[in-house]
Amino acid sequence: MHGFSYRNGELFCEDVSLKSLAEEHGTPLYVYSAGTITDHFIRLDKALAGVDHEIAYAVKANSNLSVLRLLATKGAGFDIVSGGELFRVIKAGGDPAHCTFAGVGKTRAEIIYALEQGIYSFNVESEEELRYLNEVAGELGKIAPAAVRVNPNVDAKTHKYISTGKSENKFGVDFTAIPDLYARAAAELPNIRLRGLQMHIGSQLTSIDPFIEAVEKVIPMVSALKAKHGIEFWSIGGGIGIVYQDSLQSGTPGWWSSKAESERPLTIEKYGQELVPRIKDLGLKILLEPGRYIVGNAGVLVTRCLYEKKGSAKTFKIVDAGMNDLIRPALYEGHHEIVPLIEPTSSELTKVDVVGPICESGDFFCQDRPLPDFQPGDAVALMSAGAYGFVMASNYNSRPLPAEILVEGGDATLVRKRQTLEDLIEGEL
Repeated sequence: MHGFSYRNGELFCEDVSLKSLAEEHGTPLYVYSAGTITDHFIRLDKALAGVDHEIAYAVKANSNLSVLRLLATKGAGFDIVSGGELFRVIKAGGDPAHCTFAGVGKTRAEIIYALEQGIYSFNVESEEELRYLNEVAGELGKIAPAAVRVNPNVDAKTHKYISTGKSENKFGVDFTAIPDLYARAAAELPNIRLRGLQMHIGSQLTSIDPFIEAVEKVIPMVSALKAKHGIEFWSIGGGIGIVYQDSLQSGTPGWWSSKAESERPLTIEKYGQELVPRIKDLGLKILLEPGRYIVGNAGVLVTRCLYEKKGSAKTFKIVDAGMNDLIRPALYEGHHEIVPLIEPTSSELTKVDVVGPICESGDFFCQDRPLPDFQPGDAVALMSAGAYGFVMASNYNSRPLPAEILVEGGDATLVRKRQTLEDLIEGEL
């Protein structure tokens, strides 16, 4: 489900016209559907019914304060990867006691801040980090709750940059080393409380099979750790994939369904049906760390066409958004549907490259893609941009960051102001 559809020839987010938002706030412009975010959170929560669980939203996917506040009001916990993300969660009304702190390179300042705020657990990525955490906690006279991230060596079969569960990835501790590490920690690290075990095999998974393979491999381990060390939770990670292709109205006849084959998403119902029977009797609290699933299809990036450039080999549609605003196509070869804000009246398509103004050849949103014709002055929406969109944006080429809008029904709220040129140099001397 998502909140974007054509109504009377215009693309809407819930009950608000995107054309009206672009005219009022300018472009590039991020727009998020609160209803979609809420719906995805509730569906995932229901899919795990019967299991003691908590959904720890992965803040790195979209860290806007209003998005975090919305999720906090629904009862979400938070998966954070920096002290800055913890700060954001607290400012948005989230509870640090429901935060887990992941990441391979936590600094001393971040560890101290998280200990002082009373987070639920540090998800530790190495023995060296665990020993350092013990040292810092001891200096503060505190006990640090911790869970080691196990690397189950399961191939998530996703993009190499977002695969995290294989032995060659930088994340986690080798599967076979976990029992001895927990034994050493219990014996040698008095300022560590071994609270759980964590795993995460990768992002944008569209099949249940890697999840099940990893879960079944780790179940005997968490059972043994519970018996020997009294751990209380098992974080099974996130990574649930979303539909990027045909994301406007998948399966509905129209110009957007001209693709030979559409993505087939892993439904959250299938996810729950396969997982719940395997984990419900473990006697452990189950943590999930979804990010993209919650917010990915809840957001779009609206951009306006500046010029059409016809060359001997290609036709380029040059838009006012660039790779600094949405880097996924350049970084991950990520696909985003490109949808005119005014519904096409013709089924005729033109093969084009949609590119931005950045001085890089990698600054494109699609190449050689058949699209409805749109002209200079027309605005289009890059779909499925709610996750890893604004959070990865930069000021490259000294371009101000775009504004962000959160739509709830018929109400559209500016939740981040567009940067000004003065903002670009604030703090520089």
